[in-house]
Amino acid sequence: MIDALTSLAAFDRAAGITRADAAAPVARASFPAMPATAGAGTDFGDVMAQLATGLRTSLRTGEAAAISGIQGKATTQQVVEAVMDAEQSLQTAIAVRDKVVAAYLELSRMPI
Repeated sequence: MIDALTSLAAFDRAAGITRADAAAPVARASFPAMPATAGAGTDFGDVMAQLATGLRTSLRTGEAAAISGIQGKATTQQVVEAVMDAEQSLQTAIAVRDKVVAAYLELSRMPI
């Protein structure tokens, strides 16, 4: 499982539910919130596209913060937070990718 995901806060945020006891690192993740009507009518490809967009935004934010830190425009804390957020997003995306590949391989092994 994903080591960085310590609670169900990311899933609550995706469902549009807010919780006061959500873990702080997970609450900062920059994946886009899913629409409140998500469910049977949501296309899997759309969900994956939203996750990819959120990942790209997070990585670009981390990169921009690192450059700002090198230039002296951002504090060390801001740089570390942005880079850690980008790293967490990347680890989550890799875990999702691994699960999708595993599911595809499982389906491909099924007899017809």
